[in-house]
Formats: sequence, C-alpha cells, structure tokens
Amino acid sequence: MRKYVIMGVQGSGKGTQSALLAADLDLVHISVGDIFRWHVKHHTKIGAQVRRLVAAGELVGDDLVESVVRDRLQLHDWNYGFIIDGFPRNRRQAEFFLESYDLDGVIHLDLPDDEVRRRVLARRLCSRCGMDYNLIAHRPEVEGRCDVCGGDLVTRADDTPDALARRLADYHSKIDPVIELFKRKEYVMTIDARADKATVQRAIRTRFNLPPYLPSNARLSG
Repeated sequence: MRKYVIMGVQGSGKGTQSALLAADLDLVHISVGDIFRWHVKHHTKIGAQVRRLVAAGELVGDDLVESVVRDRLQLHDWNYGFIIDGFPRNRRQAEFFLESYDLDGVIHLDLPDDEVRRRVLARRLCSRCGMDYNLIAHRPEVEGRCDVCGGDLVTRADDTPDALARRLADYHSKIDPVIELFKRKEYVMTIDARADKATVQRAIRTRFNLPPYLPSNARLSG
C-alpha cells in the first residue's frame, strides 16, 4: 500500500500528476478541490459556502477542509493506497496526518510565482459543461468555444490578478511551514514543475523509485 501527499501552489499540476500516478498504481486520488466542486455542482450547504468564498477570491477555511478530508478517508476505499491533493493546509493538520497515516512520501511540485500567474490567468472554463481549458497548454479548437458542447468559455470568477495575489500570499504563509515540517521528517521530494507533464511525472517516479512512466500512446504501440 502506498500513501502520498502531493503539494504545490495553484497551477503547479497537482491534479494532472496525481491522476497519472493513481491510474498506474491503483491509488485513489483524493482531491479536496474535486470534493468541493462536487458540492457546488450539487448545491449542497457546503457548496453554497464554497461558492461565496470563490466569488470573493478567498480560500476555503482550514476547518472545513479538514472535515471533508476526514470524512473522505474514513470511507477506506483505498485498498492499494491514496494520493491526496489539497491537504494538509496547516501545521496542526500536518501533525495529525503524520500521526494517523504512515506516509510513503510528500511530492512537492515547485513552481515560481511568475509562472503560476502565467498559467492561472490563462485558464478558461466552459460555462455550460464545466470542461477546463488553458490558453497555453490546452486550447479549444474554436476560440472561445468548448470542444465538447460548444458552450462559451469564460474566465473563472476567482482567476483575477488581485484574487490570485491573495491566494499566493495565503498559500505561502500557510503551506510553506507545512512543507518545512515534512522536510524535517525527510518525507519530501521537491520536483521542478516548470517542465511538461510527462517530464514531471518521470521525475516523480525516479525520485520515489516507482515503475517508469509510459504515456498512453507508447503503451498502445508496445
């Protein structure tokens, strides 16, 4: 059983890298962001809270994050392990995690703030089906239109320069100390997240002595 935490600033590729690891290693990808998006989509009480915070360009509070993560982990559907993205968010949560779970490692995707701004401010979202796009890495075939449903592509409500600046400041004040705590426990492998997704994935697997990464087209041709 393998248990990993993946950490990195918004736009560093945590979701992409987690999904690649989870698919190959039979891990359950627990994404705090995905959990909250589900609540927003289904108009739950938690979803209403999240919607208000996002509209204000703020992060979801640590107590609420901790609550949904505890509930998710208690499902115990991770027979071969998990990779968790978006938690822990402070030192107390990190200490709880270390006491409760025998971690195999912490993947730290390191991305300079200038690159974060470049990536995040290029994001677009389909107003109809919710498909994600990025004008740098994942452009639609027709400008401004979703490839899946033809809906209008819009900027996310929280993807403004001012909102992003607040999130970056909040991230560094809360998460940098968590990473330092994990480093003292010798759990952390820091990976340069500026490269393309395949290069980053290979670097992760090399550092953690995991099976090599073969992109899907290579697997099919083999």
